[in-house]
Amino acid sequence: MFVRKKKNRSGTTSVVVVDKRGGRYRELKTMGVSSDEKEIMAFYQEGKKWIDLRCGNRDMFSETVRWHEEKQVTEHLLDNVENILLNGPRHILDEVFKLVGFDAIDDDILRHLVIARLCQPSSKAGTVDYLKSYFDTDIELHKIYRYLDRLDNTLQEQIQQISVEHTRSILGGHIGLVFYDVTTLYFETDNSDELRERGFSKDGKHAQPQVVLGFLVSREGYPLAYSIFNGSQYEGRTMIPLVEDFVRRFNLKDFVVVADSGLMNKTNIALLESGNYKYIIGARIKNEGAEIKQWLLSLEKQDGSFYELGKLPKSRLIVSYSDKRAGKDKYNRAKGVKRLRESYKSGKITKENINKRGYNKFLEISNDVQVIINQGKIKEDEKWDGLKGYLTNTDLPAEEVYAQYNGLWVIERAYRITKGTIELRPMFHFTPKRIEAHVCICFVAYKVYKELERILKLSGINLSVDKVLNIAKTVTTIKIRLPESGETLTKTMLLTAKHKSIEPLFNKDFWENFLG
Repeated sequence: MFVRKKKNRSGTTSVVVVDKRGGRYRELKTMGVSSDEKEIMAFYQEGKKWIDLRCGNRDMFSETVRWHEEKQVTEHLLDNVENILLNGPRHILDEVFKLVGFDAIDDDILRHLVIARLCQPSSKAGTVDYLKSYFDTDIELHKIYRYLDRLDNTLQEQIQQISVEHTRSILGGHIGLVFYDVTTLYFETDNSDELRERGFSKDGKHAQPQVVLGFLVSREGYPLAYSIFNGSQYEGRTMIPLVEDFVRRFNLKDFVVVADSGLMNKTNIALLESGNYKYIIGARIKNEGAEIKQWLLSLEKQDGSFYELGKLPKSRLIVSYSDKRAGKDKYNRAKGVKRLRESYKSGKITKENINKRGYNKFLEISNDVQVIINQGKIKEDEKWDGLKGYLTNTDLPAEEVYAQYNGLWVIERAYRITKGTIELRPMFHFTPKRIEAHVCICFVAYKVYKELERILKLSGINLSVDKVLNIAKTVTTIKIRLPESGETLTKTMLLTAKHKSIEPLFNKDFWENFLG
């Protein structure tokens, strides 16, 4: 039992004693009705005395009243819950999006698509459902498709500009190293066109149309720029156009282009030198002329050793040897030969097998398509174990050239994240505008991913980006609407030990520390 003050339509207040049993409220006694505050308070005190006399124990009664009132308030609160959202990742990613500077683009749809891509990569229809179910954000599917169609080159240019300037600032104002590589993005369709064509697929999807993506990143793997090429484009012809365009747009000076041996050809080298670009490119030492190959194979194979040869007027061929690499070469070759033996143990191959990736260089194929594994070629290949070449026109010491080339792992990791976590491919769009828009959204998502990774490292939160976002997905936000005022109260609930491990990321003051 407890005393309740009840407002009447006439403006007066009724003071009644109320009891709740079985989930229902029952009025036991009306103590009085008045519009005077003193009289209302007197009625209220009389009600409490009436309950005391009825219960016979004031202390017990007071405790019971408090319990009833507490329960009543809680139930009233729960009855007015408007929504419960699992939007923990959004709290974090919104801040990172702004920290990079993407909020300069006055475009909520871009932000929603980027955050959804990091939280729950899906089709555009799936993205609409996710945003509504978890973030209470209602975007119609046709608006997303219209947005993709108008995500034009001007906006993509601004996005890359923001990314470059942010990267430059966190690297102390100097980009220095630029890593370049290409990958392929396939489509779940059999239809091809001028952009989507069949070619050499890095995903092994040779029968499906694809596009070629060229990607530039800085040291530490921060994204700088990208470009999309026809699916049948030879990767060696993609680097120079992207590098030249990047240098022109962002006035880049005093930098070194680092690329693997797949981009190494005479044309690229000549164009890099004619543009006065510094470069470090993986050399194809097994394809050198007889004289250089003889020199290479005569080198002493001592772990950690480096050798140099002036190859072109402006470049040096640097060769390193390591026992670890030799062991890896030997292991990979043995694994490849074993796979060959299993594939061709019958002694015959089909047309499809001939172009199969692997160690087919060890096969001998006669006119009647009989095959054997050539042991002599295997012995010749063993001589190159542990050797790796680099072509450069820099003045850097051999050890530093080696170290900078090994930084290419950052772009390999960039492709693993964009293709895996962000699910850049397969693509289900079929028009050039939507394909370019999809890649642009994934580019922004990767930049946000890398910035969050940097923030976690600087703040001493010893968790990966993926782990943080997975924990954040279990963080709930409760929205309660107050019926009298119409005001909505919002509370983000950080309850578990895992939630506490990322609690700073939900504090506005935390993000102030990283503003430029």
